[in-house]
Parts: sequence; structure tokens; C-alpha cells
Amino acid sequence: MKVTNTEFITGAVSMKQYPKESCPEFAFVGRSNVGKSSLIRSLLNRKKLVRISSTPGKTREINFFRINEKLIFSDLPGYGFARVTPNLQKQWKKMIEEYLVHREPLIAVVFIVDIRRKPTELDLILKEWLEDMGKNYILVITKTDKVSASERSKQTKIIKTAFTGHNTLSTINYSSKSHLGRKELWGQIKKLAYGKGD
Repeated sequence: MKVTNTEFITGAVSMKQYPKESCPEFAFVGRSNVGKSSLIRSLLNRKKLVRISSTPGKTREINFFRINEKLIFSDLPGYGFARVTPNLQKQWKKMIEEYLVHREPLIAVVFIVDIRRKPTELDLILKEWLEDMGKNYILVITKTDKVSASERSKQTKIIKTAFTGHNTLSTINYSSKSHLGRKELWGQIKKLAYGKGD
């Protein structure tokens, strides 16, 4: 997909702050430091749109971005960062669940996992929650450029076994560095948002 226009809309911590648009919307979720913001920047081919921090847990609100005036991406806070206080983790959980349950324009979740990491309890809880709520998700395995081809194959099998469920729409290996998987992910997003057309 050719991205001609992107803009940051707003950051939100509650429903009343969500954008009023009803464009098809996709939520990007994953563990802290999984490469979520880098993935969005790669997907949009924009170096400065999404702020990337070397400090996990930096994103503390849901950030909304408008693409080509007809799509919205939402970047949710990463979960599982140990230095975040339990109280803040509880606030994030409530904020994220409220968004995923009640956001009407939301079409699907882009569920991001790091190919180098074993599934954690929090990862599996999110997967089961998405399944229980009937939320469709695209499983994206990031940082594939950081492992060998044989390791990539081995880890992909492990991740698919752990994370694939009834609501998994597809599984895509992705590298924000080389843009591997970019075309495939855009293909899924366009298909879900507009059918087979653009």
C-alpha cells in the first residue's frame, strides 16, 4: 500500500478521548520492547511519526494515527515491564481492555511477539483473552533479522504452536530493518478494511 499521508491524532487514556472518526481501525499490541513502534514506522515508511524509546514502558497512553485519511492505527502501551509499578500496570490493563472491548471501529488486533523470546504468561493471557472475547488478530513475529534462518524456522514453529488460535487471521514474520513481511501485513490490513480492493 502506498502511504501518502500520515498524522498523529491524539493520545488517550479513556473512551472520551478516543478519536471521533469511524475509519477502519487496527490496534498494535505486544510486550514492552517487542518492537511495536518500529513496526508501525516500517509499515508506514515514516522515520519520525512514532516516537521510539530505548526505555521499555515509555508509551503510557493509546496513541492514534490517521493514514491516508481512511485508516487509523492505535499504538497501545507495552505490557510486562518490570519497572512499572503494579498500580500503573493495573491502570494500563483497564485502559487497554476498555479500548479493545468498546472501540467500535476496531477491525482487528496486530498481536506482536519477538522471535527471540519464549512466550510469557502475560503473552498467553492476552492470547486467551483475545480468543475469549472473539477478537480477531494478526500474529506478527518481529525482529526476524536478528536470528539465523534455521533459528527463525525453529522459533516460528514454537510461536505458532503457542499463539495460534481460532481468531488468528494469519501469521507473518517481520523485520522492521529490512521490511520483510511489510507487503504481507499490508495485504491483510487492506483485505480486512476494504475487502480485496484498496
